[in-house]
Amino acid sequence: MTLHRTRAVYMRGGTSRALMFREQDLPADPAARDALFLAAMGVPDPSARNLDGMGGGLSSLNKVCIVGPASRADADVDYTFVQLTPDTPAVDYGGNCGNMSAAIGPFAVEEGLVPCPADGETAVRIHNTNTGKLIVARFAVEHGALAADGNFTLDGVAGTAAPVKLEFLAPGGAKTGRLLPTGHAVDRLEVAGLGAIEASLIDAANPCAFVRAEALGKTGTELPHDLEQDDAFCAAMEAIRRAASVAMGLTPDLVAAGALASIPKVAMVAPPQDAPTLSSTLAATEHDIAVRMISVGQPHRAVPITGAICLAVAARVPGTIPALACAAASGPIRVGHASGTTQVDAGVENGTALYGAVYRSARRLFEGNVVWRG
Repeated sequence: MTLHRTRAVYMRGGTSRALMFREQDLPADPAARDALFLAAMGVPDPSARNLDGMGGGLSSLNKVCIVGPASRADADVDYTFVQLTPDTPAVDYGGNCGNMSAAIGPFAVEEGLVPCPADGETAVRIHNTNTGKLIVARFAVEHGALAADGNFTLDGVAGTAAPVKLEFLAPGGAKTGRLLPTGHAVDRLEVAGLGAIEASLIDAANPCAFVRAEALGKTGTELPHDLEQDDAFCAAMEAIRRAASVAMGLTPDLVAAGALASIPKVAMVAPPQDAPTLSSTLAATEHDIAVRMISVGQPHRAVPITGAICLAVAARVPGTIPALACAAASGPIRVGHASGTTQVDAGVENGTALYGAVYRSARRLFEGNVVWRG
């Protein structure tokens, strides 16, 4: 084994963290890139802790972002998202990460990949190569970098920061080409061990499958560690996810669906109700819909941003399971999750998703070289 050094930046985006690379600093060979990512993140680790790399033992902490020159005229930069899992050697390019999307604009500005004012507001048009969709990031800059301070609070992240507004333009059909891949607001999936389960299969920002919490014997307010310890529940959600993958046309069969772990996301939803969070209690009056989402086999501590965007879009499609559970008939939607709330908005007209928007924050944590063995 030889030690290698590759220029990198470590950033927080929303409630996730990732190693950030400039396209020019990576090997051109895809296999060599994947080997670098696995070694740098300390993946795979049988103990699922990733102590020998930059990974953090959770799907939200095992991420890589690649940023480079734009390949289309309406964008400023290209952004490719890479999801890794703690204990398997999978390198997944299947979907986008909305949380880390919040870090792409600031990274591009601070790395000099796009011009920006020394002070004031700026906007970076981001082409996500995983989905082929455009995201506009709007944020304040000071001295040519993301503003260091702000009064925006984000549940799941301590302190305050400057907000980053993310506008996901025309998010429908991100992977399948259709907002409703099956053409139905609700489908009946035949799931091994469960029988027929109703699900809304929506493709916006990332494909997601939404089921009623009560259909699984849950309230939709359970905390992540309780769900993690419920083997039957975890197995059921994975079986639903695989069945949804096949029904949406993402994979040809259940075996292939098992190998594509990042999409579709799968979530149970419920009407607003008093619910515990990881740090306090969320009142029914403080949110419009409750969600517990699974990301790469693990109950998410909050909600993935692409999942929240998809949920908001789904809530604006008549007859879907999220639409029936959501208390907000129009305007912004307060999504209640295990860490608090996330406010999202979406516009849908005549079966077309026009946009999805959300506020996050980001911060540069370190810069230099990541040292990896290979």
